[in-house]
Amino acid sequence: MALYCVIMARNKHYEKIMPNKLIKKDSLIDKLTVTLLIYPHVLATGVTLPVEMLLAGEAFARRYDKSVLKLTTQFLSESADSIKSRAGITMMADITLEAVASSMSPDIIIVPSLWRNPRPVLKSHQKLISWLQNCWQQGSTLIGVGTGVCFLAESGLLDNHSATTHWHYVDQFKRDYPKVDLKPDFFITQSERIYCAASLNALADIIVHLIAQHYGKAAAQNVERNFSHEIRKPYEEQRYLEGSGDRHADELIAEIQFWLRTHLNTELTLTDIAKLFGMSQRSFTRRFKAATGTRATQYWQQLRIETAKELLSSSNLTIQEIADQVGYQDQGHLTRLFKQNLNLTPKAYRAMVRKKLFS
Repeated sequence: MALYCVIMARNKHYEKIMPNKLIKKDSLIDKLTVTLLIYPHVLATGVTLPVEMLLAGEAFARRYDKSVLKLTTQFLSESADSIKSRAGITMMADITLEAVASSMSPDIIIVPSLWRNPRPVLKSHQKLISWLQNCWQQGSTLIGVGTGVCFLAESGLLDNHSATTHWHYVDQFKRDYPKVDLKPDFFITQSERIYCAASLNALADIIVHLIAQHYGKAAAQNVERNFSHEIRKPYEEQRYLEGSGDRHADELIAEIQFWLRTHLNTELTLTDIAKLFGMSQRSFTRRFKAATGTRATQYWQQLRIETAKELLSSSNLTIQEIADQVGYQDQGHLTRLFKQNLNLTPKAYRAMVRKKLFS
């Protein structure tokens, strides 16, 4: 089964001043540099897909703001000018490791996956592994998927940190890298500036997340609609974030979260729910934000929107019936939230996603 690579970026040179509008924080830094590694038996899809999606995001954002980050990409190999991929596609390197060793490290380094056993390639690319370690120390973001994660593990950067890989290679990975905290049940992990993903779907999800960070929410939604119409969970709901509050220790807040997920159509307010669990509104608000990293109102609204999206794609309920099920008696309220979050009405969203659903 094919294994793929995903990427994330480190520089945050822009800040929002209005919806989907970005301004530069440092006019001297206006580029986003992405280096994609190529080596024998590399899977070409893991190299081409992220570039095509990022270019689409940059192009969309540039239509409305000429000052957005300029995307610069390059293919890098350890020594050869050309590399033959697993599919027999010849890929030309823009630069070799010797030529880039003394230059500034890239913002992002994509570590694509290999077909089947990665160990022979790892053994013959020790200089590349050392270069990855050096780039991380200089501030680069490293992201790999599937067996590409082995390059990061070989460098020692993943020791005592979380990671994931393709399900087919889990047992061997555990034997080869016992110091890595492998999370095989997660498709995406994040540990400081190292990101790992296990599948092509995870690749697409993280790229959309990346585009939202660097080119704005509207650009990310445009790319998602063009590259991946099907219903998917957002990046934040899939990844294991090392040290985050996602899997927090506040048992009472976790109990309230479960209650919210199973009572979306309740008429109770959050103040009522806080009292139901023996808490004051102030204490509830503070503890919920501390445990989850988000406000309770945002969390509950997102739960309702995601449930509505699932019902629109998988049921024949009317939009009013769906609004009732997720706690909005007014269909217009649900429509306004969809437009605000997705730039689509519920009706348009249903039509879009059902084009890819089989009867």
